[in-house]
Amino acid sequence: MSATPPVPPKAKQQAQQQSAKQQRAAERQRQLKEFKKREARSKRNRRILTWAGVAVGVAAVALLITAIVVAPKDTSPAAGGEGGSGTGAIEGVQTFSYQGGGHVEGEVDYAETPPAGGDHNAVWLNCGVYGEPVPNENAVHSLEHGAVWVTVDPDLPADELGKLTAELPTSYVVLSPYDGLPSPIVLSAWNAQLQVDDAADPRIAQFIEQYWQSSAAPEPGAPCSGAYDAPGKLS
Repeated sequence: MSATPPVPPKAKQQAQQQSAKQQRAAERQRQLKEFKKREARSKRNRRILTWAGVAVGVAAVALLITAIVVAPKDTSPAAGGEGGSGTGAIEGVQTFSYQGGGHVEGEVDYAETPPAGGDHNAVWLNCGVYGEPVPNENAVHSLEHGAVWVTVDPDLPADELGKLTAELPTSYVVLSPYDGLPSPIVLSAWNAQLQVDDAADPRIAQFIEQYWQSSAAPEPGAPCSGAYDAPGKLS
C-alpha cells in the first residue's frame, strides 16, 4: 500500500484558520444563548422596571416619536451602502485607543460619557431608536460592530431631534436619550467621539461619513440586529 501523501503546509494553515473561525462563531452563539436564558429568568423583574422607566421617560418617548413621524429620511453616508472610509480630521473629535474583544459580565466603569470603546457585554444591542437609556455595555458591543451611537439630552427640543434624525442612516445606528451628557448631542463610534450643541452642526454628517461602518472598528459588518432589544425600543 502507498503512504498517505503529506498535507501541504498551506492547506493545513487554511484548515486551522477555518476551524478557529468556526469556533469563534460557535462561542458567540453559545454566549447569545446564555444571555437570552438569563433574560428569560429575569423577565418579570425587567417588565416592572420597563414600565417604571416608561413612566419616568414619557417626555423623551414623545419627542422621539414626533421626530420619527415628522422628519423620516433615509440618508446613506456612503455611496453603494458601504461604510464610511474618510480619513480627514474633524474638528472637535476625540479619539481613543481601546482594543476590541473584551467580553465581561455586569456593569463597566467607563472613562467617557457615553463610552466610546472598551470591555463590553458579550451580547450586542440591536440598532434602532430607543425612547429610554440603553445599557452601556451592550451599546459598546454594537460600536465594535461598526455602529454609531447617537445620544441626546432627554430634554432636547423636538425640532432639534427631527433635524438630527434626518441626518442618520437607517441601519447600524443607535439613537437614545442619555442622562448627564457633556453636550446636548454626542456621537460615538469605536475609539471616536464628537460633542455638538445643536443638530444643524455640519460635523454631524462628517462624523457619520467617516465612522459609520468604518474599517477602523474591530468587527465592521458584524450584526447589529438579532440580539438584545433594550426596554423602550421604538423602531
